[in-house]
Amino acid sequence: MSYPEARYDGQTGEISALYRPADAAPELVNSAGGSASYLATGASTNGQFGLYRWNMAASPNGPKAHFHKTISESFFVLSGTVRLFNGERWVDARPGDFLYVPEGGIHAFRNESGEPASMLILFAPGAPREPYFETLVEVGLTGRTLTPEEWEEFYLRHDTYWT
Repeated sequence: MSYPEARYDGQTGEISALYRPADAAPELVNSAGGSASYLATGASTNGQFGLYRWNMAASPNGPKAHFHKTISESFFVLSGTVRLFNGERWVDARPGDFLYVPEGGIHAFRNESGEPASMLILFAPGAPREPYFETLVEVGLTGRTLTPEEWEEFYLRHDTYWT
């Protein structure tokens, strides 16, 4: 393993860092009371990665087992207890626990603890995941329905394959 090819060819560096204060409002708030903060999107990282802070409400919530063909995903628990599925078994992950899922890896996450929980979700490369989550929140808040064909197209467009 070695360093990749240089992506910056300047000699003096540049002022280009992005700062997000801890008290910035989340971009998404779902019907269960959880929220997501887009700490870094694929658009803001030149497609290198995306990083979200995922705050889960106390009520049971989270996706069922699935995989992605184009992105890896990593989960780092910040607070509470998050159930993480590694493709074989569920683990009650606590603050500091970490799960890496390469492309094709079956995974899921849930909060079944009855208490709020928070984690970081990192995916690479930085696919445009925001429309996926925004649509799910919008459907949950408005009650809009999609046909089975629309759901199938939606999941395929967003690289989500259910097991």
